[in-house]
Amino acid sequence: MSGRILNPHNNEIMKAIPRWTVALAATLVLSSSVGVHAQTQTAPVSAARSETVAPSRSIVAARVDEYLNASMKIKRFSGTVLIARNGQPLVSKGYGMANIEDGTANTPQTKFRVGSVTKQFTSMAVMMLQERGKLNVADPVCKYVPDCPPAWQPITIRHLLTHTSGIPNYTSFPDFSTVARTKMTVPALVDVFKNKPLDFTPGEKYNYSNSGYVLLGYLIERVSGKSYQDFLRENIFAPLRMMNSGYDGIMLLSHRAAGYAMDPETDSIINAAYIDMSIPFSAGSLYSTVGDLLLWDQALYTDRLVSRKTLDEIFTPFKNNYAYGWGVSKQFNRSVIAHSGGIYGFASHISRYPDDRVTVIVLTNNEGVAANNVASDLGAIVFGEPYKLPAPLKLVSVAPGVLDSYVGQYKIPASAVLDISNESGKLMMVQGGQAASKRELLPTSQTEFVLKGTELQIKFVKDDKGQVTQLVLPTAGNVIAPKIK
Repeated sequence: MSGRILNPHNNEIMKAIPRWTVALAATLVLSSSVGVHAQTQTAPVSAARSETVAPSRSIVAARVDEYLNASMKIKRFSGTVLIARNGQPLVSKGYGMANIEDGTANTPQTKFRVGSVTKQFTSMAVMMLQERGKLNVADPVCKYVPDCPPAWQPITIRHLLTHTSGIPNYTSFPDFSTVARTKMTVPALVDVFKNKPLDFTPGEKYNYSNSGYVLLGYLIERVSGKSYQDFLRENIFAPLRMMNSGYDGIMLLSHRAAGYAMDPETDSIINAAYIDMSIPFSAGSLYSTVGDLLLWDQALYTDRLVSRKTLDEIFTPFKNNYAYGWGVSKQFNRSVIAHSGGIYGFASHISRYPDDRVTVIVLTNNEGVAANNVASDLGAIVFGEPYKLPAPLKLVSVAPGVLDSYVGQYKIPASAVLDISNESGKLMMVQGGQAASKRELLPTSQTEFVLKGTELQIKFVKDDKGQVTQLVLPTAGNVIAPKIK
């Protein structure tokens, strides 16, 4: 659901479904873009490598091993990665544990929850229904929603696909931690945000909203006469032989990865918080493997699911470089189509470089890992571009008066308020008034901090008079949060 479930260049569930830090880093912002722009590491690093000729397969494999072994040690990476060229894996390997308690290692066959990577499957289902004449993306949403709120009258299906509907993101609501644990029917889930005022006039601007993609799943069910999971299984997973993908829930699942988080107090790995998978629904409830996602990637070069004309529509960005369930941008001076995902216990990222026929997939079962950053560095490795090895954070001392200047409230657009306080010389941050979210900000410079136990960077910005006016989240798509108090 970020990324990301708010920034396609990072996401996120979803940009707001994992613990708040993942929601923030991977979805609170995952999704203001979708994870393709995150280039910055949170730690100082060794000298970057760069070369004019793409490295050989053996060199790529060796450098990926070196990078991920360092990431396991420094950033607690745990998961599976795949790098492919022309559909052929250059690297497909698991790192760390799928289940720490049982001592089960991650492998290419391990199944992970993928959070907001789900959105690209939801958008494909919508476009398949359009090709079959069941709906049109220009249709008003109210054509398919009983008792449609008056405020939704101008909203079209295209607005939902492109996060431009103005419908507020339900995973950012103050009571979401309670909602996350509650099993709901699809209509009941829609009711959570159905009567909330819009954040803006439909089509006016972009704001990542898991609510819009939940509503798309609702439309898919009403139009097709099938459940969302059955429609995907029958029309996407089975035809593509994606036998290790599906809608997650309470069923037993072989080779399932357990989801983990970092305890900020003890800096130790703990089990992730519970979420009922009816809640992320069509915005972030799928599971998959790196191998299945490669099958998906390769199918998108063909007309096996929809026509080339429809694929072109899917990959055409509207606002903020966001298309239909994908972020479309440039990286390494190459075209890249990408999306991140985050959900309690997991983070994910898929980058497709269509002109090079290169695919990078990262699935991790540690929600604190910035999967989009890992994918960016793996992309640099395969293309022979500069990248940096993870290294320990180097902290600096910041004077109490400087820390005091950062104290206050900062508002993330259409999302949470961040409360910053100075407690006995430690800068602390709380999201949305939720005391349980309190976590220390570790200083890496006089203006830059890292949220303890995560890779989320926070940079404070001053005006020409030296007054702090805003903070920026570089690893969450450079989202800006103005100081409001």
